[in-house]
Amino acid sequence: MINAVGRDIPEELLVNGKEVYQGKYYMDGKYLQKAAPRTRRYEKPQETKIVESIAAALKACGAKDGMTFSFHHHLRNGDYVANMVMKAAIEELGLKDLTIAATSLGDAHDPIADYIEQGKVVGIQTSGIRGRIGDVVSHGALKTPAIIRSHGGRPRAIEAGEVHIDIAFVAAPTSDCVGNCRGIGGKSNCGSLGYAMTDAKYADHVVVVTDCLVDFPNYPASVEAIDVDAVVVVDSIGNPKKIASAAARISQNPRDLMMAENVAKVIASTPYFKEGFSFQTGVGGPSLAANLFLEKYMDERGIKMGWAIGGICGPMVELLKKGKVGKVIDVQDFDLDAVNSINQTPGHFEMSASQYANPANKGAFVNKLDFVVLAALEIDTGFNVNVLTGSDGVLRGAPGGHPDTAAGSKVCIIVTPLTRGRMATVCEKVVTVTTPGDCVDVLVTDYGIAVNPLRPDLIECLDNAGIPHVSIESLKEKAYSLVGRPDDLQWEDKVVAVLEARDGTILDVVRKIKPLEL
Repeated sequence: MINAVGRDIPEELLVNGKEVYQGKYYMDGKYLQKAAPRTRRYEKPQETKIVESIAAALKACGAKDGMTFSFHHHLRNGDYVANMVMKAAIEELGLKDLTIAATSLGDAHDPIADYIEQGKVVGIQTSGIRGRIGDVVSHGALKTPAIIRSHGGRPRAIEAGEVHIDIAFVAAPTSDCVGNCRGIGGKSNCGSLGYAMTDAKYADHVVVVTDCLVDFPNYPASVEAIDVDAVVVVDSIGNPKKIASAAARISQNPRDLMMAENVAKVIASTPYFKEGFSFQTGVGGPSLAANLFLEKYMDERGIKMGWAIGGICGPMVELLKKGKVGKVIDVQDFDLDAVNSINQTPGHFEMSASQYANPANKGAFVNKLDFVVLAALEIDTGFNVNVLTGSDGVLRGAPGGHPDTAAGSKVCIIVTPLTRGRMATVCEKVVTVTTPGDCVDVLVTDYGIAVNPLRPDLIECLDNAGIPHVSIESLKEKAYSLVGRPDDLQWEDKVVAVLEARDGTILDVVRKIKPLEL
């Protein structure tokens, strides 16, 4: 069946009420029944929930074949916990047919690819997939198609019961003996624990894994003891120095700075740029640099930002400390400056992924956004964006909060160079649609600005401000004139990943890559 972004979705995936994507607000106003976990009563006086090992925690939680384990990725490429848990489950306890429901999977989780190839891990449900896991899934090693959801789509699916978590594992920089845990105060600080909160509320069992045990009560807690079954103390939960991604740096590249300045010009030309406006930026170099130029326009007009959200970096924390933004609401920290700020800088607060971006609650923060600035691996002439698959078709990215913020904001701006290496970033048709074109408003490249024809109001704003813009088709042709038109990728019929829109409808599928014939 062809969906609203022109992708052919196999009929066999449309079961149990699953539908194809039909537009960004298709589900608005519909009712849903939230699920509830199976939980155990603890009535007797209790000194501690500490158990001797991860294996012991698994046994205490009744771990068995076929279960779903969840993890969060606040330690990003420094995470040790997911690997430790899967090793204990598979190699020590001999469990099989397991599903991993992680907020994101990256290079740190490469060892799990072995368990996929061995057939011990049979399902993946995540908001990001990179490294060896992305490679083996792309080549068809996973028994069932991986399910890829946005940061808002994931808590929506958990709360609706589409994903049932048997045991959630919380990597906690600090915890007390009964499981009140926080992302600060230890040796492996990660800041916000926002992605773990929904898991802890809806999982049947919750295990806190920490490398820093502190006195009871560890408050204010990100995940509370009332939701925790067991606590495991290990030597190290991860390397906090690897929280920061290489991309989370303000670019000094003149091309990137030019694009960032144009982003700020576009924002400043709209009626939404006024006292108390709200903002989120991605973590790419040009996106972060936009903060610098935006501050200049704020000073010129004598206005302040009301609040900012998202994965938070140092530049946004600096704006908060300068009094240029009223509040920063934080679901994940991308660098150590942000980690060290949360709960210490007045106005810097923690929130859950559901509060952040879930489209099926009664008011996610993304739905109050004025502006979001995001990057793209590629964008096509329908303004559809791909941030998941590389030019070779391999899974190596993450929808993350990209589709959530794009749909919720009044103005979504994509900033990307026209070409990367020898590949056209602006193209005829993206490899995989991760953010639908009806959610994207403006494209800023190093060769010009394009506005989605669906937004004539923004076209008028740019015209009134004297900001030149061109058609996205002309940008595509310019890109092809520079690097050539790529050949179409060759796929097999087997679906290796299903990409859900934030509302749970099917946006696209990723098929197994056809081997190159020489």
